[in-house]
Amino acid sequence: MRAGSRRFIITALAVPVLLYCVLVVSPYLQSFYISLTDWNGLSPERNFVGLANYARLLDDEVFWISLWHNVIAVVVIPVATLALGLFFATMIRVGRYRARGGATGVRGAAFYRIAYFFPHVLSIAVIGVLFSNVYDPTASGLANGLLGVVGIDPVNWLGDKQTAYPAILAVIVWLSVGFYVVLFMGAMSSIPTEIYEAARLDGASRWQIFHRVTLPLIWDTVQVAGVYLGIHALDMFAIVNVMSAAGGSGGPDNATQVLGNHLYLTAFQDSRFGYATAIGVALLLLTLVFAWVSLKVTRRDRIEY
Repeated sequence: MRAGSRRFIITALAVPVLLYCVLVVSPYLQSFYISLTDWNGLSPERNFVGLANYARLLDDEVFWISLWHNVIAVVVIPVATLALGLFFATMIRVGRYRARGGATGVRGAAFYRIAYFFPHVLSIAVIGVLFSNVYDPTASGLANGLLGVVGIDPVNWLGDKQTAYPAILAVIVWLSVGFYVVLFMGAMSSIPTEIYEAARLDGASRWQIFHRVTLPLIWDTVQVAGVYLGIHALDMFAIVNVMSAAGGSGGPDNATQVLGNHLYLTAFQDSRFGYATAIGVALLLLTLVFAWVSLKVTRRDRIEY
């Protein structure tokens, strides 16, 4: 590399790297430091307590309940969302076959694309309020109204420990599916139709075509989507804070509590910013470990066509 080129690259990258260090790296480093103090978030004094906050995590029952709920979400949300997203994308993009022309999209594919994606443009607050009304414990709620049609008594969806968390997970899946339908449709559109035609001529069934052709060719997209969904499942603060019982407390009886909401309540309700930051650092490390493990486990040889 010539000296002039090297100088140009260094000059061009200097400002972006500086901004990245100031706006991204520096807050992370400050967070690590705050997690080693007993700061209350208001006083300028920060007493250094070392690893005491992390030791407290080991005895914090709510922390472990929240962690377990996040682990459940990391399994349920990616699996359900990817399965539904792949199914709907496949049905829309290659849902029918012609005698000539191979696999084609279903009629009204553009409408379906917009309909599935529409929930993704709504804010979490709007969706939380909307589904809080859908899950209204009286017979006037949409969910209980449908149950009433078949003679089932109303269910207190968000007020019962057995149904509260599954109900919120269902909302997150509903919210997420549309984006991945569009994403997978875009990936499928890059697959040459000749490959589908050849598979049909060889007598492959729809499932075999999906399993042996479509899925391997869009695997890179599916892999990234799975990691992103897992990271999203480790957050969940906004939807839990809006929908959980008792004004975002993670209730009833911590049945919907997650790490993000536990962090928020610890910081802004209990004024324990040092301990809340330790929860945040634990969540960060958990997210990094999940992303690394997911990429390692789902790694496949790249298929080119």
